[in-house]
Amino acid sequence: MDTVTYARPEIAAYPPSVVAIKGHPVHAMLDHFPIVCFLLTLLTDIAYWRSSNLMWQHFSEWLLFVGVSLGGLAFILVLIDVAFRPALRATRLAWPYIIGVVVTLVLAMLNNFVHATDGWVGVVPWGLTLSVLTVIAVLVTAWFGREMTYRAVRGVSYDV
Repeated sequence: MDTVTYARPEIAAYPPSVVAIKGHPVHAMLDHFPIVCFLLTLLTDIAYWRSSNLMWQHFSEWLLFVGVSLGGLAFILVLIDVAFRPALRATRLAWPYIIGVVVTLVLAMLNNFVHATDGWVGVVPWGLTLSVLTVIAVLVTAWFGREMTYRAVRGVSYDV
């Protein structure tokens, strides 16, 4: 069995993520996709608002679908980590992160339902408003996630 040497000894006290690839949590890898999808949804909503071209609304619908799907998968993986790692549950950042993910996914799902209506009423004003709120929620949640995963050294294996 290989022994692991850590560059920082205090890191050895934290077990690696339950669902990880080479010591990196999979949920941290998947988190980038919903962030990008929700940011692009806001941009395509603005493009639709300015041009009234239905193509932009359809882009928003697909971006919301992909963002919610991959965000839901990442959320399931975070729940697995939290369920099987008591040290992670004990951190002060875990619960704000989980609540933030739930709020973000609920806002994005509501936004998806709003975008499912026809044309202009699907984006202006409520679709655009929900897109802005979703982007704010996802950015705050991403900050909590990065702090929890990398700064607090919870879930990342620094094998040297």
